[in-house]
Amino acid sequence: MERTYHCAKIAKGTAEAEALVSKDAVCFYLVVPETGELIERNHDINGKNVAGKILIMPSGKGSSVVQADGLYKLLMKGKHPAGLIVETADTVLVTAAVAMEIPMVHKVDPEFFSEIKDGDLVTLDAVNGVIRVGDRKSV
Repeated sequence: MERTYHCAKIAKGTAEAEALVSKDAVCFYLVVPETGELIERNHDINGKNVAGKILIMPSGKGSSVVQADGLYKLLMKGKHPAGLIVETADTVLVTAAVAMEIPMVHKVDPEFFSEIKDGDLVTLDAVNGVIRVGDRKSV
C-alpha cells in the first residue's frame, strides 16, 4: 500500500530508490567515495551503503569543507545518495545538495519519520513537494 507525504522542496529533482534511514546526523566525509559505505564508528548506519539510496536523516554534520567535499567525492565516483530527506536542513548540506543537483526536501509530515523503514521503496519528488512510499523491496 502506497503512502503519500507532503514536504518542502530544497534542491529540485526526482528520484526513486530504496530508503536508508539514519537516526544520527551524517557527515559525508566519513563515507568511502569508492564504495558509498559509511565508516563512522558508533553511528547507527556504520557499515551501510548510501550509494543510490534515498537517505533519510536528522541533518548533515560537519563543517562546510567536510560536508561539501565528502558529498562531491561521492558524486564524482557515482556513489552518492539518490536523494536526501532531512528533518533539519542545515545551510552547508543545502548548499551542497543544490550545487550538486541531488534532490533534497525537509519539513516532511511528522508521521513520515516514525513510519519509514530501511528498504521501503521511496519516490522523492522535490519538484512538487511529495514523497511516496511503497512496500519494501524484496531482499
